[in-house]
Amino acid sequence: MKLISSFFLLLFSFGNCLSDERLTFHVKPKPLPEGAVVENWPRFLGPYDDGTSKETKLIREWGENGPSMVWELERGDTYASPTISDGKLFSFDLADGHERLECRNPETGMLIWDFKYPVEYRDRFGYSSGPRASPVIDNEILILAGVTAQLRAISTKTGKELWHVDLQKEYGHRLGFFGYGPAPIVWNGLVLVNVGGAKDDNDKRVSVAAFDRKTGDEVWTYKDEWGASYSSPVIKKIRDKDVLLVFAGGESRPSKGGLLALNPKSGELYDRFSWRADSYESVNASVPVVIDNDKVFVSECYGNGGVLLKFDKKYKLSVVWKERWFGMHWMTPLVIGDYLYGFSGRNKPDVQFKCSKISDGSIAWKDDMRYQFDLNGRDLTLSFFRGSLLRCNNRVFALGEDGVLAEIEVSPKGVKTLSQSQLFVAEQSWALPVIHRGLLYISQHTKGFVNDTKPRLMCFDFRESEINNKNLKN
Repeated sequence: MKLISSFFLLLFSFGNCLSDERLTFHVKPKPLPEGAVVENWPRFLGPYDDGTSKETKLIREWGENGPSMVWELERGDTYASPTISDGKLFSFDLADGHERLECRNPETGMLIWDFKYPVEYRDRFGYSSGPRASPVIDNEILILAGVTAQLRAISTKTGKELWHVDLQKEYGHRLGFFGYGPAPIVWNGLVLVNVGGAKDDNDKRVSVAAFDRKTGDEVWTYKDEWGASYSSPVIKKIRDKDVLLVFAGGESRPSKGGLLALNPKSGELYDRFSWRADSYESVNASVPVVIDNDKVFVSECYGNGGVLLKFDKKYKLSVVWKERWFGMHWMTPLVIGDYLYGFSGRNKPDVQFKCSKISDGSIAWKDDMRYQFDLNGRDLTLSFFRGSLLRCNNRVFALGEDGVLAEIEVSPKGVKTLSQSQLFVAEQSWALPVIHRGLLYISQHTKGFVNDTKPRLMCFDFRESEINNKNLKN
């Protein structure tokens, strides 16, 4: 019976792939292991907004060619990672002059519905002109923030638009260096957004706003001189109270920005801390990381580096330490034990994988993460460069920006590679990998140097085999 079911699933998937020229189905994934812990991935940094998941029973090792690919989908311009919840995967990209949201089956890649709208935008630095912010899923509603600062609510069931707010028209937002970037967050019926509107006569702007989740109506605004950054706001428990953390700062002369700590219900400011490089061509892009219920780490890579801040009982901030050489460009560092781990640096040549002690910020070690790779007979020295880190239960996986995937073991003493493979060779693979029900989703954002692969979303079978699972039990 199982054999017949598998045959019809493959046949059905193959038939649907023929009707969807962008989708290629390769192989059915292994069954989900018995007792596996699984979670939804509703936002780009996962269920906890920090690049971690509690998923278990994942593949223990893979060969040089990497884990088995289940399916791949050609995509247009985008830096957005997929988000997944309740049997639906959402992909957001730019194709044929339209930003396109697609709802697909996570296991087969099959299209369920799509939603499109016209967009006119071209990145001034020659990077991708597609969306930066991943879709945000909140039960039956999905929130989109497009590259031209168009905020939309979409029904996850039907793909119909529920409401639309044009941040440029309504608030005077001016697109920054790379268009609009921060993903919203939904909390207690509110959609919280780093707006970055136009300045008023008092040199203030609507920096942050809350909108009604169902109607899109404005609920509250917080005004500040700081604009919209490329860091997405998060809600975190600080001293047992929900606090909205916004690492703000848009394009401005002189450059201005920093951390805002707000009451998410009212927009009341608890405190603000200035943290932005002096350089005009600089951005704040890394998401704040909360540590031990009363501290938050923020960083940038253009001048100041990283800083650990502490909240007192009145929710006022003070500096614990500053470290110029532990600054992330956009990746989110992992907190493991008493240490922070992250890819620190601005550009490829100067990026290193580093470990920083939480108590004083000192750098415990740094590693170039270089490796040798044969590219069509050429022996190349590559690195993870501005990579990303995914932690599943107690395991850590790293994706390098040129397409290398590895499981690594980290400690205060150093880093050790357990498994590694070059999945593809293409630049700007900056989106964090997504894990959902034992399947790993990885985005390739540019054309490949090998076999001319196009930008695509790939689904890999990351499930532990039943044989290995039984051996571990024995």
